[in-house]
Amino acid sequence: MPRISRRFSHFTFGVIQSGLTCAIAAAIASAPFAAQGTFFSHWWRSFGTAWIIMLPVVVVAAPAIRKLVEWLTE
Repeated sequence: MPRISRRFSHFTFGVIQSGLTCAIAAAIASAPFAAQGTFFSHWWRSFGTAWIIMLPVVVVAAPAIRKLVEWLTE
């Protein structure tokens, strides 16, 4: 399997972290639709919308959050 260069680790982290977070949040938000049999279609639409919005936010915010955590902790 080809590997991604370490210089892109920040972006790789952002893709994985935002994808996982959005997938879980969309599943929770779509749970009421399971009884109607439309869970997957609602989940997919919610996930896609959230990921498109959150990916740039995570990529931009992650360095600032890391610096804040380093400042707040010993």
